Amino acid sequence: MRYTLRQLEYFIAAGETGSITLASERVHISQPSISTAISHLERELGVQLFVRHHAQGLSLTAIGQNMLAEAKRLIEQAEGMYSLASEASTQVRGQINVGCVVTLAPLVMPELAHSFEAAYPGTRLHQVSYDQESLIAALRRAEVDIAVCYDLHLPGEIDFLPLASMPPQAWVGETHPLARQPATTLEELAPLPYILLDLPGSREYFLAMFMKEGLTPNITARSAHQEIVRTMVANGYGYSLANVRPRSDMALDGRRLMRLRIAGDVPSLRLGLATLANFRKSRLVDAFQSHCQNFISDSYIPGMAALSTERRVLRSV
Repeated sequence: MRYTLRQLEYFIAAGETGSITLASERVHISQPSISTAISHLERELGVQLFVRHHAQGLSLTAIGQNMLAEAKRLIEQAEGMYSLASEASTQVRGQINVGCVVTLAPLVMPELAHSFEAAYPGTRLHQVSYDQESLIAALRRAEVDIAVCYDLHLPGEIDFLPLASMPPQAWVGETHPLARQPATTLEELAPLPYILLDLPGSREYFLAMFMKEGLTPNITARSAHQEIVRTMVANGYGYSLANVRPRSDMALDGRRLMRLRIAGDVPSLRLGLATLANFRKSRLVDAFQSHCQNFISDSYIPGMAALSTERRVLRSV
């Protein structure tokens, strides 16, 4: 066999990203090294793995798609040797694939991943982000070992370990009529323009809050991108609802947001860890789970402001 696991990793990165540039960024190696690895594999295997599009990246050939699936299985088997070795020793090492809900990922994952790899130097944390439904699908396909997510529409084959409670709050801009209030209610919000975070699972959760009270929200705009929602709110297009509490009170365009507590009986979400119920956790997954239990709680969530019923303004830290 005249190709290496490293070359297969480079091929996988290029196949999944469709770009030499993006593959280089993912595996932290130069673009020429990626190109050389792919060319070597094509010569060695005697097949064309990619169609090269000038200035438009790569696309897998039919055989390339089959080879990509096989290469991923080989890498998973190779990574499994580290897990087997870890089981027989006290050392935790190897790669763990962690999925995270897209709204949580930019807040929680940087600090969480850095602290885990610092605590276990022999590990490497590979992270991906999806909406809640897609994250559960990735768990089922074994694309991720464990997921940082909400206890939201979880099927029976998923085990969930709760870490912290995250009640919903209202976001408004500085000039919004409710901006000077310490709290609001769903009844007060319902007739006002609502910018909906339109993600699978999330939208059903937020809309169900109104339905439970016999209310119909006045949805005037929607977006699947949290920062677009925040910027629209900060610019006075309406209010929005969210469970995340970013430390910064600024939207991306520099305008300020205010956070209001929602009074009444509104359902909180629980932030936690999801795994397949029939999945035997490796020492590496157990270590990550224990690290999260020690790192995340009601009193501290990475990237988020402390929960306070008195504070309605998000303050930068």
